[in-house]
Amino acid sequence: MSTASPRTLSRREAGPNTWLERSAENGPKHQPVYDLQPEILQTEDAVGQAMLDELQSVAQAKQGDVSILLLGGRGAQAFHRLLGELASAGDPDGLIGRLNVYTQDALAPMRMANSFSFVRDFERLLGADFFRQVKSFTPMRTDVADLDAELIEYTRKREAVGGVDIFFLGHGPEPNNASHLAYIKPLSGATSTSVAGIIPISSNILEHHITKFKAGGIAVRTDDEAECRRATHILTLGPAAILSAKRIVQSIVDADTAPAKRTTYRNVMETQIATDAAARRRQLDENPGLWIRLHPNVRSLILPNVLS
Repeated sequence: MSTASPRTLSRREAGPNTWLERSAENGPKHQPVYDLQPEILQTEDAVGQAMLDELQSVAQAKQGDVSILLLGGRGAQAFHRLLGELASAGDPDGLIGRLNVYTQDALAPMRMANSFSFVRDFERLLGADFFRQVKSFTPMRTDVADLDAELIEYTRKREAVGGVDIFFLGHGPEPNNASHLAYIKPLSGATSTSVAGIIPISSNILEHHITKFKAGGIAVRTDDEAECRRATHILTLGPAAILSAKRIVQSIVDADTAPAKRTTYRNVMETQIATDAAARRRQLDENPGLWIRLHPNVRSLILPNVLS
């Protein structure tokens, strides 16, 4: 195992996957299991408003900066638009000016200017006013020569702010009724001490990524889609980043365009997670969507069709 950071991180290979690891004594402790209790809202706009309410509640309860992990995809688009509207209104409560925003969902290699990059999607939905006002906005970059070094630097920046107040998550379907959380895919070898990883991109993740961008209304360029389809890896946050967040807000609004989510989300809800450590590790590796069940402070926002 080679050292990725002289203080806290190491680099671990798990088959074709690379994980940046927190040492066990500094990593997340053994977690109890919690029930996933979905909150059913009637519209995508209502989901976006609930996400904004969560953010505003955190901002009102603390002084200084607010740090969030913001994932892309369909589940958060209404939320992104509301943030953009606040920015266009001049940030009347000063919320945006306090935000340290970190993103992931990074396909590699791919130019950040590609229309299938989440950074471009954030720019489209959040708007120029948001980026002028936000305290900081830090994406993962893949248009670099050394992905390991970039991911280490991204992790350093994210952890320097003293912890994530809210991790906004989604839920992605995988074969065999499994699911990915962030982009931790089944059998990628992630553990509770895995902070971030570089994993080969599977065909279903790539198709899901392209489908949800098209469903979200981007102007598709043929050359951009071709470059996107040439991506070989994806940079993702790991279970340690999920478990260390103070609050998780999950949103799922696209069961009509991704119908497999109906089965995979219910599987996360209903699976009995093992108490035996080895058996639990196997379950979590086979179905990474289950990691959300190990966090004590989760709000899962869904539309009615997710459970239909």
